[in-house]
Amino acid sequence: MIRSSLVLALLLAACGGQAPGASQAPSPSPASREAGLAAFETVRGVLQHPRCQNCHPAGDVPLQGDEGRLHNQLVLRGPTGHGMAGAGCTTCHGPTNPPNSFGMHVPPGVAKGWHMPPPEMKMVFVGVAPRALCEQIKDPARNGGKDMAALRVHLEDPLVTWGWNPGAGRTPVPTPYPEFIAAWETWARAGAPCPGG
Repeated sequence: MIRSSLVLALLLAACGGQAPGASQAPSPSPASREAGLAAFETVRGVLQHPRCQNCHPAGDVPLQGDEGRLHNQLVLRGPTGHGMAGAGCTTCHGPTNPPNSFGMHVPPGVAKGWHMPPPEMKMVFVGVAPRALCEQIKDPARNGGKDMAALRVHLEDPLVTWGWNPGAGRTPVPTPYPEFIAAWETWARAGAPCPGG
């Protein structure tokens, strides 16, 4: 038994492999962790901007405006996040933002089809403390089964990028999109550390 373990260890070492149970990647350095935590603050600021959190409330009513008021017309999340029967999100929200010439208070649109997260996976951003938000984002049980790579792909979803081009009368996310993506990637490379722990 000892001899076979020694042979395995020598073979792995000769091939550049690692023994079972060995760490696959080095832990992020303290400087990298600090950079990751600083980058997460940028990520958090974007996720908790009204353009993002209005579709990520604690309740089942989407929010509107920079002040996060309850959506007009008694709109509800519905069983799949697409609204209730006869009052689906796409009843009013079309495939694009209307032209600015239509004026303010016209429902915005997006090619993907307007919707909220489903009720069993609300992904609440409103009023969530930074650490809890960080943990929720990374938790596949609460984020739709996504790992960090899938979450990065999600950041290119039209519903996400809409926040930087929300149409007439709406404040866009102030952090430039490339800066947000760079912050996300810095945070991810640092091991996606969460503040306060």
